[in-house]
Amino acid sequence: MSLLKFCGRRLEKVNTQAPRSNRRAVARVTGTAITALLCLAAARAAAADAAQWRQQQWLIPSAEAKVEMRTVALLPPGRGPFPLAVINHGTTENEEERAQYPAPKFDVVASWLIARGYAVVLPQRPGHGETGGPYLESTGSCDHAHYAEAGYGAADSIQTAIDYALRQPFAKPEGVVVVGHSAGAWGALALTSRNPHSVAGVVNFSGGLGGHSYGDANRNCAPDRLVDAAATYGRTAKAPTLWLYSANDSYFGPDLSKRMADAFRSAGGRADYRLLPPVGDEGHALVYSRAAVRWWGPIVEKFLTTLRQ
Repeated sequence: MSLLKFCGRRLEKVNTQAPRSNRRAVARVTGTAITALLCLAAARAAAADAAQWRQQQWLIPSAEAKVEMRTVALLPPGRGPFPLAVINHGTTENEEERAQYPAPKFDVVASWLIARGYAVVLPQRPGHGETGGPYLESTGSCDHAHYAEAGYGAADSIQTAIDYALRQPFAKPEGVVVVGHSAGAWGALALTSRNPHSVAGVVNFSGGLGGHSYGDANRNCAPDRLVDAAATYGRTAKAPTLWLYSANDSYFGPDLSKRMADAFRSAGGRADYRLLPPVGDEGHALVYSRAAVRWWGPIVEKFLTTLRQ
């Protein structure tokens, strides 16, 4: 429960209780005063955050005719220029589910990056939600999935978003950090195999494709082909990449995620693989968990520091 929500419930309860003229009443009034002060401080902090963050809504022309990517940019305080962090969402092969795909938010990691001076860009790729248009990331059949090609499809859209963001007056021209979750992380790895000069590194949260094959947890479409595709990316990738997975990820379990990272690294790529503790009931939600920041926060902080050196 957030502090502000607690404050609302706590003060509502206190206000409905009549104080008694004894020591217990004094203690209750003192506790009420402390609670009120804490709540006031929390409310002011929340208001300050909202006032400091600036939000822009973009329509980014994609490579597909008449398709514009719905994109949100979140800017930290100040005039900049700011380094960019582009955060990329997952996907699904189900057409109906893609049509209802929500606008990406990533509140936890976005706020973490903004607090460290990054301008955060959240594009919604073609074939998803309000962006619409053709789907460019299909893996094809389960047994013969085209994982490398699907990743390149996502990479094209990510690159388009980066190029557009870099033309904005608040953006630094280099040092872009590409962050992704699931298929968005896979697209980020595909992008780094092309070595765009503006990209400094990739943070991969639970990246991959083909998880939950036929709707079943811990079942993957052609996992060997996924490992081979990771090696394909690693052969040409030069920028450092950070791979973050949870021990209870039912889409890409520990054995598979490590195999992917090892294949990427053995082929020549730079991969720092970290297997983090279980996250709630589903480790694939690592990037959305506030509780998990205590595990990945210091790791990402160190990674970003090395990128700036």
